[in-house]
Amino acid sequence: MYVLIVYDIGVKRVVKALKFLRTYLNWVQNSVFEGNVSESQLLKIKNGLLQIIDSNSDSVIIYTSREQKWLSKSILGKEKNPVDNFL
Repeated sequence: MYVLIVYDIGVKRVVKALKFLRTYLNWVQNSVFEGNVSESQLLKIKNGLLQIIDSNSDSVIIYTSREQKWLSKSILGKEKNPVDNFL
């Protein structure tokens, strides 16, 4: 499956998250990774990130799709800019 991960993580944890995600995905730009992974690899990524981030202040958004053009959104930790309050 195709995965796009975007994160906003505290400075003290950024390097650790960067190194961790590089083992599974391609580093696209600051705080953005993408690539193809299996279901089990995605589960490892989510569990690994939960060990790294502070769920009260950090935000990780994971978009997944069988094809790049169709993505679903999954959020770990605090969402920085929620869109559910738009009229």
